[in-house]
Amino acid sequence: MAADFTLRPYRAADEDAAIELWRQTWQQAYPSIDFNARVAWWRDRWRSELVPQAAIVVAEQSGALTGFVTIDQTGYLDQLVVDPAHWGSPLAGALVDEAKRLSPAGVTLLVNKDNARAIRFYERNGFAHAGEDVNPTSGRPVLKMAWTP
Repeated sequence: MAADFTLRPYRAADEDAAIELWRQTWQQAYPSIDFNARVAWWRDRWRSELVPQAAIVVAEQSGALTGFVTIDQTGYLDQLVVDPAHWGSPLAGALVDEAKRLSPAGVTLLVNKDNARAIRFYERNGFAHAGEDVNPTSGRPVLKMAWTP
């Protein structure tokens, strides 16, 4: 079955859609947190950290941004975001595969320990537990996960 989305490199014109998609997906995953209040912080981080330091690949369907992944030169996957309407579809797997292609020596990431759905997803996609840490921004406990070829 052919994918109903396309992957392409991020363009500056994607910024607003990417930030809104980030807000929507995190709000769905953590409804008790007000992510509307974090949009300015996220936009600043997007512009000052992610865009200049990471490859960003976006997924698009019918002209709408439906997901993205960021991977830096060290192989750190900072963000994997998929529109909740596409959770469970092949989209997230395709974005992870693209991150692996861009970082063939390996990929590392941090995932919130209370995000069991994401942890299962990464495990299914070949990531192994590689330790624990605390997110310096949120203070939430995170798992370190790693994929090695």
